[in-house]
Amino acid sequence: MTTAPWRDPALTAAARVDDLLSRMTLEEKTAQLYGVWVGASTDGDGVAPLQREMTAEYDWDELITHGLGQLTRPFGTAPVDPALGAQALARAQRRIASSGRFGIPALAHEECLAGFTAWQATAYPVPLAWGAAFDPPLVEEMGRHIGRDLRAVGVHQGLAPVLDVVRDPRWGRVEETIGEDPYLVGTVGAAYVRGLESAGVVATLKHFAGYASSAGARNLAPVRAGVREFADVTLPPFELALREGGARSVMAAYTDTDGIPASADPGLLTELLREQWGFTGTVVADYFGVGFLQTQHRVAGTEAEAAHAALAAGLDVELPTLKCYGKPLLEAVRAGEIAEELIDRAARRVLLQKCELGLLDEDWDPEPTGRIDLDSTANRALARRLAERSVVLLDNPDGVLPLSPDTRIAVVGPRAADALAMLGCYSFPSHVLTHHPDIPMGIEIPTVLEALRGELPDAKVTFAEGCGVDTPDTGGFEEAVARTAEADVCVAVLGDRAGLFGRGTSGEGCDATDLRLPGVQGELLDALVATGVPVVLVLLTGRPYALGRWHGRLAASVQAFFPGEEGGPAVAGVLSGRVNPSGRLPVSVPQEPGGQPWTYLQPPLGLAGEVSNLDPTPLYPFGHGRSYTTFAWESEAVGAEITTDGSYDVSVAVRNTGDRAGAEVVQLYLHDPVATVTRPDVRLIGYQRLELAPGEASRVTFRFHADHSAFTDRTGRRVVEPGALELRLAASSTDVRHTARLTLTGPVRELGTDRRLRCETEVEPGAEETA
Repeated sequence: MTTAPWRDPALTAAARVDDLLSRMTLEEKTAQLYGVWVGASTDGDGVAPLQREMTAEYDWDELITHGLGQLTRPFGTAPVDPALGAQALARAQRRIASSGRFGIPALAHEECLAGFTAWQATAYPVPLAWGAAFDPPLVEEMGRHIGRDLRAVGVHQGLAPVLDVVRDPRWGRVEETIGEDPYLVGTVGAAYVRGLESAGVVATLKHFAGYASSAGARNLAPVRAGVREFADVTLPPFELALREGGARSVMAAYTDTDGIPASADPGLLTELLREQWGFTGTVVADYFGVGFLQTQHRVAGTEAEAAHAALAAGLDVELPTLKCYGKPLLEAVRAGEIAEELIDRAARRVLLQKCELGLLDEDWDPEPTGRIDLDSTANRALARRLAERSVVLLDNPDGVLPLSPDTRIAVVGPRAADALAMLGCYSFPSHVLTHHPDIPMGIEIPTVLEALRGELPDAKVTFAEGCGVDTPDTGGFEEAVARTAEADVCVAVLGDRAGLFGRGTSGEGCDATDLRLPGVQGELLDALVATGVPVVLVLLTGRPYALGRWHGRLAASVQAFFPGEEGGPAVAGVLSGRVNPSGRLPVSVPQEPGGQPWTYLQPPLGLAGEVSNLDPTPLYPFGHGRSYTTFAWESEAVGAEITTDGSYDVSVAVRNTGDRAGAEVVQLYLHDPVATVTRPDVRLIGYQRLELAPGEASRVTFRFHADHSAFTDRTGRRVVEPGALELRLAASSTDVRHTARLTLTGPVRELGTDRRLRCETEVEPGAEETA
């Protein structure tokens, strides 16, 4: 029997797909452009916006006779035993393949924002914690582990990472972002992509683009970002993750920018993404995003018009389930209202990806092989390591931390004894399991209270909840104050409860009116401080909260951003001293709670000044974090004159001058004193984490290139301008240790898409200090 060309692995993927497309009917090509969400609820609370209203009915048996593009969340919709789920997915895939003429299986996708969103799978720290770790290699390793788990059960595509840059910390999805700086977001996000893709999983960049800039920090609100902010803040992380991470899919954002929804924007999805950046993968809809063009944006009058607008813009796949790309699209094509070439274009991209994944090969086999363990010992060890590196010691003015091993400790607060306090809204227990209260958690998640008792077995530890996360009830204050008054130190564990669409204090659709601690937790903290007993504040949150009210009144402050299933031991390890804290803030911590949505990327008018009585200066700046050891920095960098296409190496030697091992994060910031458009006062352009033993020194060299000073000018060009610059070696965005002054000479230079995106670093380990 002669093998059809599209089955021949000796041919190029393009030749195989071209042959296959020539054999397919309109129905078969269109079937590759939508997913089906088996088991998705059409009543009650959903896990996607307007899920109940937007989920369409379909006949499964009839549907799959034409093939199927995607299977939506076979593991992430309801609790499924991983081994049984893998077998069920394999059966479904065989059925899909056997029902169509060409035997093409679906591409299965899942959420993997902070680990595989599946029952019994490892719940890693949320992306905001990745940013706090300032450790791309560790994030890449995590991405590789997550990818292997996805592939082990038959999943091909992961809907992560989120590359939105925080613009207003009141936004509910701050926990899903990596931080407020595009360079940090891009470098850490690209590392995650590399890890996921190295395991053979298609990484999907979210949300392209502008979603985090929604007006008033409301989920899915219009975006009013200017052209230069979009170009210089919003887009760079996506470009970096595509160029350096190799992501093969992009998800269109829900939002509209200046009146144009992302899902219907050919300038964004085709001209920029494909023609300028050279992207060749697939663009998928955020869940129900195509239908939203009709129902939410009202730029389409019918489902067919919505499908046309999305396809024409360059959106290839409708997720999570068919609605617009099904019957409405078919009828419009047959009526001559939509060109079949748009179907062919999108189907070709989908089939090329399936070909790359081996789904068109004759020897394709969906059966899982080997033992399936989605929460392995190696996974947990990795989750612990990332959690430990992400914990930020905000302040420790009196040296109360580490805690004495035999002290009396009152642990107080609504987050101290709740396992869910560790998890973000896209972890399976918070995202799905809340709808299945009779099903066990599926993974072990030690609480801070449990972990602290384990860390300090000789300490006398008492507990009082004090209050709920977001309830007005103060009835527990009396007991909490009593326990505190009996103790030598109080550990107040406060923070967020992750949820969806108002069912939490952090997470998708859980936006905040201001940055006060939720509920009456602030009043509880006041009552604890009033006892006179030293209070150590521990925050388990998905966003920063204003802490100026307690500045100077706390013995110490510790910030952890939903640190995952091993977060309890990680936080307890910092409190006990087993872990030397090394996290740095990926978002600024504000002084005051109201009216100042602020990130550190501010031009002069965004800084404090005499023209307003409101001071937006944060209490703790971007990049801030303390340690239990000390570091000395030495640099001879003074600066130089270079051309607008030149480079300059700036170095600093860092020595651990304390008596215990620790990590310092060396940060390089750029200050541009004068430009033709306003520029951020400082912005991060490089960083390096250094692990140093007592007395050990290392030298880090940043290879600055003039490209790193580029910005978008008044005409929309990305340019390097001649003039003065400052390179600031710093321990945070405000803690500058050394400055090198550069002068750029020569003409204004316009940059293209081949510009340098990353500031390369080199680390030279030093010798032990001798007496």
